[in-house]
Amino acid sequence: MSSLPQPEVISLGCRLNIAESETIRQMLGDRDVVVVNSCAVTNAAVKQTRAAIRRARRARPGAMLAVTGCAAQIDPASFAAMPEVDRVIGNGEKLLPQAWAASDALIVGDMARVTEIAPHLAVADDQARAFVEVQNGCDHRCTFCAIPFGRGPSRSAPAGAVIEAIERVVAAGKREVVLTGVDLTSYGHDLPGSPTLGSLIDRILTRVPALPRLRLSSIDAPEIDDRLFELLAGEPRVMPHLHLSLQAGDDMILKRMKRRHTRADAVRLVDRLKTARPDIAIGADLIAGFPTEDDAMAANSLKLIDDCDIVHAHIFPYSPRAGTPAARMPQVDLEVSRERAARLRDAAAKRKAAWLNSLVGTTQHILVEAPGNRGHGASFAEFDLRGDHAVGSIVPVIVDSANIRHSRAGHETGDEEREMAVTE
Repeated sequence: MSSLPQPEVISLGCRLNIAESETIRQMLGDRDVVVVNSCAVTNAAVKQTRAAIRRARRARPGAMLAVTGCAAQIDPASFAAMPEVDRVIGNGEKLLPQAWAASDALIVGDMARVTEIAPHLAVADDQARAFVEVQNGCDHRCTFCAIPFGRGPSRSAPAGAVIEAIERVVAAGKREVVLTGVDLTSYGHDLPGSPTLGSLIDRILTRVPALPRLRLSSIDAPEIDDRLFELLAGEPRVMPHLHLSLQAGDDMILKRMKRRHTRADAVRLVDRLKTARPDIAIGADLIAGFPTEDDAMAANSLKLIDDCDIVHAHIFPYSPRAGTPAARMPQVDLEVSRERAARLRDAAAKRKAAWLNSLVGTTQHILVEAPGNRGHGASFAEFDLRGDHAVGSIVPVIVDSANIRHSRAGHETGDEEREMAVTE
């Protein structure tokens, strides 16, 4: 058995980064390399990236250390200047084998010129489910967001490549697939015939009948096409769990964010979905303390948690990103933003607790995950399981109060306040 150091990829941020990290790992072979796949969604995420780089260098002093991802793409010079870093590779190059075979210290292209998805479709899996990239980049310019600078324009994977990737992971035993992307619902506009996300899902379900569970990562409410709505509302193989990129519950703040929906649009969509499929669980991203937000505007966002029955809430205090229009707007005091974020989390936690308690006595089909006997139901509620179950299996469970896992809202994927505690 070889005692050579194995490559390591440290992934921060979104599900798409996780999928891309697995593709990078496969390209590295048996080289003594550590890759930090960075995130730039908030200032705290960039700080977390720098802290991860320093920890990685302390742990692997002899390894070649490379940084890639959104933070590296947006500000490559600052990462190249870190004494711990040997190489910086951009988002447009990180899925290309030739970039990892080269020896250049800096390989970072212009993401605005990238028009096609990488030929190596990003696919990753944990022990229970697989994450498959179907889209990358974003054509929208929300005033708070720096991600388009890091990811480039929206581009889609051909349906055939997506289906082949899903067929492989299902053949390998995965029972649940999560479709990932930066702006998932913009899928298809750049492909021949302009297919929609709904039509892609239709093809997946038809071509991969052995796949029992299909889940979507975060989507944008205004771009839900008619077929996608029908599938979310009535297709049992599409999980009853929808995470919406809402960001705020006040119309003036939504306008200043340059979002493309109103508060009423969000409430109306959720009402329609809940009417058609009462068990669907709603998640949402919400930003507290966006520039110019006053108490009344914050109250509108707080009330949205009940009005949209949000049970999976990811809540962030606003973080000004250099080069974005929102960074030039009148700022809300950071302590006020944090207090508003705390109120949002408390409201979301109460909403979630009531929802979880409502599941007592129902039968939920749990995808068993590692570590231990726990897993998520179709609506992404998390449960403890009794007895021994194979990881990756789907187990019917009659829910009681003892097997519900209560997690504080806003901490399911990490929020900025927690990230700010990272020590550099």
